[in-house]
Amino acid sequence: MIGKLLKLVLLLAVLGFVGLAAYAWLDDLTPPVRENTLTVTLDAG
Repeated sequence: MIGKLLKLVLLLAVLGFVGLAAYAWLDDLTPPVRENTLTVTLDAG
């Protein structure tokens, strides 16, 4: 009984890891790129 439960938990852990790795590999997780501009006034004075 304990052996079957252990196999089930191990199988679920492996499937979860494979699913997470596939999601990270196939999905584009990069943030959107946008241009930032900031006007700076220097006091040379």
